[in-house]
Amino acid sequence: MSARPRLRSRLAAAAALPLLLAGVLAPAAAAAEPDEYVALGDSYASGNGTQWPDLSLSCYRSSLAYAPIVARERPNTTLRFRACSGAETQDVIDGQNAALSASTDVVTVSVGGNDVGFVDLILSCFSTWDEPLCRSTVSRVDRRIDSDLPARLDATYADIRARAPEAKVIVVGYPQPFGADVSCGQARGINEREAAALDGVAAHLDRVLAERAAAAGFTYLDPGDAFTGHDVCSTDPYVWGKRTGVLDIYHPTRAGHRDGFAPLVATAMG
Repeated sequence: MSARPRLRSRLAAAAALPLLLAGVLAPAAAAAEPDEYVALGDSYASGNGTQWPDLSLSCYRSSLAYAPIVARERPNTTLRFRACSGAETQDVIDGQNAALSASTDVVTVSVGGNDVGFVDLILSCFSTWDEPLCRSTVSRVDRRIDSDLPARLDATYADIRARAPEAKVIVVGYPQPFGADVSCGQARGINEREAAALDGVAAHLDRVLAERAAAAGFTYLDPGDAFTGHDVCSTDPYVWGKRTGVLDIYHPTRAGHRDGFAPLVATAMG
């Protein structure tokens, strides 16, 4: 072969090199794009129970809540944290969902408890001296879970999907606060019948959340196994009882967010 053909061959190879490199580097560049994570919901997502609302006092948003923990520990993840204490489904639709877009990769949402009257439930079951009030409130909340909540969840989930069509959406359930033992100070004022009734409401709510999440094509996270053995009277509680700040009662402790919710969410996100 003459020198001229060899030169042309080398020049052609050199010209092709940038194209080859581009094909190798393009997937790496795409992988470097951070995942956009949007966290929506109520006090169980915002951080009530952490006793540290450092990100927003009005919404009780905490850097110790599960969403910021996951975002810090998960590589290449940015967080838009919109969960707010007291939020109902309509608050998510009207305000929080504005954080969603076609570029949103992952969404977590924990909402529904306030729609059915969780606060009334807590206040009505605060002491054993008025058990009939507690039980009647439990019955009213159970009826609302069946009659009102499914349509509200469907509307919320449909709005999330419309705003974030490509996102993986994870619906996070509510933990049951009590175990078999309600003799500790954290459970003072709650008897075994009331504790069972309150746990039953949480389980009922979670069943409806799971059903509507499945209907929407979303992932549902049941916190039951993660929180079992970590009830209010356990040696390592993941949920507060009554002996804490009024905004933290029956909400996840710091350990509940860190060791209960966060690993579940991180695993579901992949």
